[in-house]
Amino acid sequence: MKQYLPIEGQIGALQMRMLRAARAYLDPMLNFGLIEPDATKRVLTQEVMLSDAFAKSEIDRYTFDSPGQATSYFYGYSRLEALRMRVELALGPKFKEQPYHDFIINEGLLPLELLEQAVMTRFVPSQQ
Repeated sequence: MKQYLPIEGQIGALQMRMLRAARAYLDPMLNFGLIEPDATKRVLTQEVMLSDAFAKSEIDRYTFDSPGQATSYFYGYSRLEALRMRVELALGPKFKEQPYHDFIINEGLLPLELLEQAVMTRFVPSQQ
């Protein structure tokens, strides 16, 4: 959807993408003791440009509220992005976003390996 947003919305979407990437390494680093909360706050406020309150809520999330959730989310996001790229390369100009996303949603909650198998064995051949 990013390309359909006004420029201000695109900047916000990019900042949230940057936050997701930061979560993927800050969450485990905090939990393994490889980074201190103060250093984490510096990354979130100075690199990701979050407010102090937002940074504090993120640190609480990584350490108390939902440790490991940010990493698992980013892993799934990365796998879905990679799958879409494979489909776009396989279909070339025949790739259409709407049918692809409809197929993904209609598959329901599947483990990523099974979703990838369904996409590559059923969706891709049906679009060629």
